[in-house]
Amino acid sequence: MARPEKNGPRLDIQASVEEGNWQDEAALEAFSTRILEHAAGYLATREGQPFGPAPIEVSLVFTDDASIREINSEWRAQDKPTNVLSFPAFPLEPGGKPGPMLGDIVLARETIEREAADLGKPVEEHLTHLLVHGFLHLFGYDHMDAEEAEEMEGLETRILAELGISDPYAGQEPV
Repeated sequence: MARPEKNGPRLDIQASVEEGNWQDEAALEAFSTRILEHAAGYLATREGQPFGPAPIEVSLVFTDDASIREINSEWRAQDKPTNVLSFPAFPLEPGGKPGPMLGDIVLARETIEREAADLGKPVEEHLTHLLVHGFLHLFGYDHMDAEEAEEMEGLETRILAELGISDPYAGQEPV
């Protein structure tokens, strides 16, 4: 579903529920589209992220812990479930111009629910954070060292603040 954000690029978001106790696919796609269009608009208007006129395709896969554990084991050699994985279609440096296919974001329901409960936050709020987090990974942002983490977490925090969500990293050192 390609729609222009008021001040941002157009996204073509394809969402699918593969496994897990997720809400209906159309509702997830609408929720995710609103979040990711906002994040793309933020990157375009406040960060000067260059976008072309064509829609950018993003694939979202909503799954469960068992499935994401397999993916995490295969692609990252970590035999455990995780909350979100991002797979850029092409390497992109932060601030670089994305191509027509940005990449895939995979999210695991049980891990997200567990983390939200541990944080004392609504699942939708934590899901919003992880969608933004995964989206930034597709744009080349990372958190492998303190400098990268500070940049990426700062972007996440500013985007989330505009969505009415408090700083998920408050009181923590960069990851």
